[in-house]
Amino acid sequence: MSSAPLLSVDWTDHVTGRRGHLVVDRLVRGVASGGLRMRPGCTRAEVAGLARGMTMKEALHYDPEARYVPLGGAKGGIDCDPRDPDAYGVLVRYLLAMRPFVERFWTTGEDLGLTQDLVDRAAAEAGLVSSVQAVFPLLDDEAEARQRLADAFAVEVDGIGLDALVGGCGVAESVLAVLDRAGEPYAGARVALQGFGTMGGATALFLDRAGLRITAVADERGTIVNPAGLDVPALLAARDAYGTVNRGALRPGDREEAGYAWLSADVDVLVPAAVSYAVDAGNQAWITARWIVEAANMPVLPEAEELLTARGVTVLPDVVVNSGTNAWWWWTIFGDVRADADEAFAYTRKSLRELVGDMLDRADKDGTTPRAAAHALAEDRMAAIAERYGWY
Repeated sequence: MSSAPLLSVDWTDHVTGRRGHLVVDRLVRGVASGGLRMRPGCTRAEVAGLARGMTMKEALHYDPEARYVPLGGAKGGIDCDPRDPDAYGVLVRYLLAMRPFVERFWTTGEDLGLTQDLVDRAAAEAGLVSSVQAVFPLLDDEAEARQRLADAFAVEVDGIGLDALVGGCGVAESVLAVLDRAGEPYAGARVALQGFGTMGGATALFLDRAGLRITAVADERGTIVNPAGLDVPALLAARDAYGTVNRGALRPGDREEAGYAWLSADVDVLVPAAVSYAVDAGNQAWITARWIVEAANMPVLPEAEELLTARGVTVLPDVVVNSGTNAWWWWTIFGDVRADADEAFAYTRKSLRELVGDMLDRADKDGTTPRAAAHALAEDRMAAIAERYGWY
């Protein structure tokens, strides 16, 4: 895979001066997939790294027998606080500027700082048919595919949308797969999470239901800790749209600690599920967990991972672990799964468990890290896709 992306576009909002970026890393059948994030400090380099990750996430789910054929990788990013009063206007104007790309070859959706409802509303205001309309020419029956996706987004489980659960289901299954491989029981296994929004909250829910003990959850206000285990359903019910928990829901045994306390929590599994670049060469020294499972995109910096690996901490990479949300969209649109929660969860669990197994098998065979193994698998599968469909 070449080191340079196929296309990089920079944008400046004429009203506020805010900056935005679009990076298309690769096209497959003329289309690329990747979400749009909004956060203060978002850079072109960050977006390029995320776009490269999307290329790998797509390729890793290549199944020659499936209806879904993976797309290329892309990503969008806007340097703006999503809580800023100007944020929605910035989002609409960004999509207006990027409309030709969205119409022709960039399929996008929610990412950090944005919900799918907000992206859909802004896309409509920008005159777009859909944020994923570039994929429609690849489908056998566009109307049927759009109806499947609409039906899937209407499915709720215990008051939470299926689209907000399926990614966390994949992260949780990655955790369970690595515990099974190590011969570790679920009961009593301790987990700390950074982030309690869509991905972190759903991951906590599925792990809690599997019998693991969630002992620390970090949000914007700090870290909530209870060594005996937090009441995950109660915390989920008490969070706002940004994943911040109302402290009025805490129980007597719960305590509040500093925002960075999740890093040093006495746990078996650490799940960074919020921002990129959360674990660096300095704070990695606080980590005592045996496994780090990347629910967020790019949360562990390369120099930190090298140090963690040297002291026996295994990092399961984002390109595998959090790939379930993106894959579920396409499994649904292309018709591999129906708009049914049980079917979606079963398909996600099976796919992620197989992918984690393939990655760890490759790591053992090559004597490398899981990340290096995932990248090698992605290269192999990208070559197979290129042989079948060409390079663009």
